[in-house]
Amino acid sequence: MAALERGGPVLALVTEPRFAQRLRRYLEEEQLLDARYRLQEVAGGSVALPVLEVAEQRLRELQESGALELPCSLLRIQSPIPSKAASVRTPAQKLRRELRRMVLGLGESWSEELEHDVPRSWQRHGDLVLLSEDSFSAALWMKLGPALWETVASALGAQRLARRGRVLPGGMRSPSVTLLLGQDGWVEHVDNGIRYTFDVTKCMFSPGNITEKLRVASLPCAGEVLVDLYAGIGYFTLPYLVHAAAAFAHACEWNHHAVEALRRNLALNGVQDRCHIHHGDNRQLQLQDVADRVNLGLIPSSEEGWPVACRVLKKGTGGILHIHHNVEAVPASSCLQPAVPRNEQRPPGDSSSGEWEDGQREMQSPKETEGSGKEMPASRVRPEWQRWAEAAAARIQGLLEELHGQPWRTSILHIEAVKSYAPHVHHIVLDLECRPVLPA
Repeated sequence: MAALERGGPVLALVTEPRFAQRLRRYLEEEQLLDARYRLQEVAGGSVALPVLEVAEQRLRELQESGALELPCSLLRIQSPIPSKAASVRTPAQKLRRELRRMVLGLGESWSEELEHDVPRSWQRHGDLVLLSEDSFSAALWMKLGPALWETVASALGAQRLARRGRVLPGGMRSPSVTLLLGQDGWVEHVDNGIRYTFDVTKCMFSPGNITEKLRVASLPCAGEVLVDLYAGIGYFTLPYLVHAAAAFAHACEWNHHAVEALRRNLALNGVQDRCHIHHGDNRQLQLQDVADRVNLGLIPSSEEGWPVACRVLKKGTGGILHIHHNVEAVPASSCLQPAVPRNEQRPPGDSSSGEWEDGQREMQSPKETEGSGKEMPASRVRPEWQRWAEAAAARIQGLLEELHGQPWRTSILHIEAVKSYAPHVHHIVLDLECRPVLPA
């Protein structure tokens, strides 16, 4: 694409119009025609056929030997016309072209370092584009000033621009995002007809969990009370309320930025009257004996919330727990991974690599869920997932019996694979039915 971007002279064979198509066919057969440019008329009414630079010596030899058998001569076209195909560029190609032009305009050279520094993927949220943290790290970019970000936004068809950094340490798991262009970071995203709004500089959002949101939306929750222990901005609270028809939800969240987004999202989707937000540490939650269903959407482990989940389940009838967990596929000394300290955990909407997480997903159709009469084929449930699920079921049964002083049974309804997080690590969801064993 170098000549195209420079707009410099291009090597061409010039012939009379009556010989143009014959010469074109010959050049195509010999793979000498430069398809990036159109045939064009030049001075004197002749036709110029652009050819590849590497073919110059061979063409001269063909001319001298008479092998071409057509009257033609070599020259350079000063203003070549790009072909229709060459004129269609991807956003990444357009971005690279504009940046290269800016750098050369400063009298700097376009280096391999700059080439690799140009992003090839990004997240798009409405008119805001979120760049990856490893883009534009070279010192030269700073010389371009604000014009750099205006050019990037224009090339990508955006009005606002932000760049992702490392997730900040601490229990809130807040993103480190810098707004590069624009006044604020509030964006809107639509998943399965549900509107989510959030500030990208304060909250994280992962499109990678869309399959689980679709599955949740199809669950039979009519008339049920849900407790979502790790609600975030409403990743799963909203599908339960909007599509699964849960009667009421208790949404627990301790990040005040996420709580603000959650309030807005409930109102945006018209379900604010069917949800109560519990702002704070869910371990201090005062609720008990209220839930038909509990969502534990925290990874790598939600184990710290299991006692809370047992406490909020209805003690007379029990209910269903949806337990998110990252399970390693390599042999481990224990089926149950130790609970990770809360300040090391992250919600399922968080991925250090963001949209750029595109692990190999092993999942079933969102319609093949609990309540549909279909289960994931045993061949698709890895042994490590099954072992972890059985250990989790036993642990929760023990917690329930200790809490209520009577026998309980737990049954594995379904194991859902959401996505791969890293080599040998899978984000899965266990649907666990928990019921009290009533006296005969």
